[in-house]
Amino acid sequence: MLRAIILFCLLLPCAANAQLNTEQVMIIGRNALYFEDYVLSIQYFNRVIAARPYLHEPYFFRGLAKYNLEDYPGAEEDLTLSIERNPYVARYYQLRGLCRAGLDNYAGAESDFRMALRYDPQNVNIWQNLAVTEIRREDWGSAASVIDTMLIFSPRDVDTYLLRAQVASKMNDSLTAHRMVDEALRYDKYSPDAYTARAMLYAEEELYPEAEADMDRAIDLLPGRSASYLNRALIRYYRENLRGAMDDFDTALYIDPKSFYGYYNRGLLRMQVGDDNRAIEDFDKVLEIDPDNTLARLNRALLRDNTGDIQGAIDDYSRVLQDYPNFVEGYRYRATARRRAGDTKGAEADEVWLLKYYNDNNQAAKSDTAAVAGDKVRKRSDRNVRNYNKLVVADEEPLQQYETAYRGKVQNKFVEVQMLPMYALTYYQQERDISMSGGYCKPIEDINGERLFLRSVLLTNDERALSENEVNRHFKSVDDNSKLIADFPDVLSYRLCRAMDYYLVQNLDAAISDLEIAFTLEGEMWPVYFMRAMVRYKLLESYNASHNKEYAQQPAGALPNIEYRLVKDDLDAVVELLPDFAQAYYNRANVYLRLSDFKSAVVDYTKAIELDANMAAAYYNRGLARIYLGNKNEGIADLSKAGELGIYAAYNVIKRFSGKE
Repeated sequence: MLRAIILFCLLLPCAANAQLNTEQVMIIGRNALYFEDYVLSIQYFNRVIAARPYLHEPYFFRGLAKYNLEDYPGAEEDLTLSIERNPYVARYYQLRGLCRAGLDNYAGAESDFRMALRYDPQNVNIWQNLAVTEIRREDWGSAASVIDTMLIFSPRDVDTYLLRAQVASKMNDSLTAHRMVDEALRYDKYSPDAYTARAMLYAEEELYPEAEADMDRAIDLLPGRSASYLNRALIRYYRENLRGAMDDFDTALYIDPKSFYGYYNRGLLRMQVGDDNRAIEDFDKVLEIDPDNTLARLNRALLRDNTGDIQGAIDDYSRVLQDYPNFVEGYRYRATARRRAGDTKGAEADEVWLLKYYNDNNQAAKSDTAAVAGDKVRKRSDRNVRNYNKLVVADEEPLQQYETAYRGKVQNKFVEVQMLPMYALTYYQQERDISMSGGYCKPIEDINGERLFLRSVLLTNDERALSENEVNRHFKSVDDNSKLIADFPDVLSYRLCRAMDYYLVQNLDAAISDLEIAFTLEGEMWPVYFMRAMVRYKLLESYNASHNKEYAQQPAGALPNIEYRLVKDDLDAVVELLPDFAQAYYNRANVYLRLSDFKSAVVDYTKAIELDANMAAAYYNRGLARIYLGNKNEGIADLSKAGELGIYAAYNVIKRFSGKE
């Protein structure tokens, strides 16, 4: 949804009375916003606001950037300033409503969303935000009414049916809940969320075989989601399939090694089957994640006691009794452990407490620690110490998955089927456990050796936004290089360095200007061609997005975009200068995809793979190109290889194109 807001906003012209330089700064700021360089975009909008404080749009865009940085108070203030200057724009109220929701001001959020609907009554995103607001207020009747209205505007939207099912479940209307989930599956039979939703409904009705079958299907469609394995593990536990539940907890922890629920529940199962040492390891992990979790500490105390770590058990019992001073069994456990450790005085003190407790017949203490009978699980917020041996589940209902609707981001229940990005020369990339980049690249090593740039560059298709300090550093670098260029206008490296600075702060037109001059200084150099191609390409992406153009595929026989042809020409020159440069072939293949020349794209991706057999992105994009050509089996094989190399989203795409139930 956020991307939709951004794209809609980018369609709007700047204020007519703004001077040309103000308009240019607004364009650069919106470019930075589109490419998620939020800190950078704020700096540009600050300049516009300082020059033209009476304009309403700069406050909106700055508020949007702050919202994405989760500065909800600052964003709300900017949106209020936008509304004061122009109170007739729906998206201003919509975004302020999102900010207020982020601050738990649901009454204010509801007021803003309803105001937004006065000016844009058919905007489904606003209706959705209003629905989630009513859910947070637990006004189920109003939420149901809002969602029913949404279904009038978008009768095929799977997420809306699932949200309606959630509300029906809260109203104990299981018939409607099942009907809504079935409708969702009618429109999208490959939705893992729909199968998960139905599984949870079946589980509430204690129809565990049906629930497990649906969770099997959800996992088959989207195998990389830790929560799915946790849910299925609980269902298997209810079916007394402890081995299957254990396997699911193992898989959930493999996917998410920091899962509190995975470690706690697996620890309990290991405890039940007598695998005490490994159960202790699990509760150690739980206490690393949540050091104040007393119930986990009690479980570890019992396990330590059982395995002969008496002092460790006593320490844990003592911590538990600090939190639960009336926990009778705790004193009994500790007294026994202290006697085993030879601490007669300590044991007698605990026994005296127990004797006094029984003499006083302390009913209040009993009620404080009374066990809740009848269920095998407890909510994480349940602090009843007698429920220490129950599996733990999240406090939120499993179906309630719409918190991100408040954040304004698109609900990517499926990955968006689009090609992976081009490789770029830059100083920065995302820090990920698994890299999707290609391997060693000699051309990069060569230009770093020649010191064409002030610092070492890298080649990545996984760029990241700059921090505030990095943005300021590059603005200063622009000034420093401008002085050097004024003194030494014929030095190539100064031009390239400033072009890189401009690129990183999203001033793409200025970057191209420097690269054009660089050609006159040195002639044919591959870094100049490569950089100009990537900057031109990024400009085109931003332009197409701001004009809401669909360019993943063009109709057969459509005239090619001449600007993309210019990008291709630059990459042709790179390939001619460096015929073994895998990333150049990959980038040119991406341009062919934009031009809907899928056959040429496949040829270039294939060449890139020949030069770098581990380039996961090339397999992924070649898979899409082959599918677009109708070669589904070859395309799926490429996507499978991409998944093997670490692009796990490929597995979801395979499911979408496989055509299998």
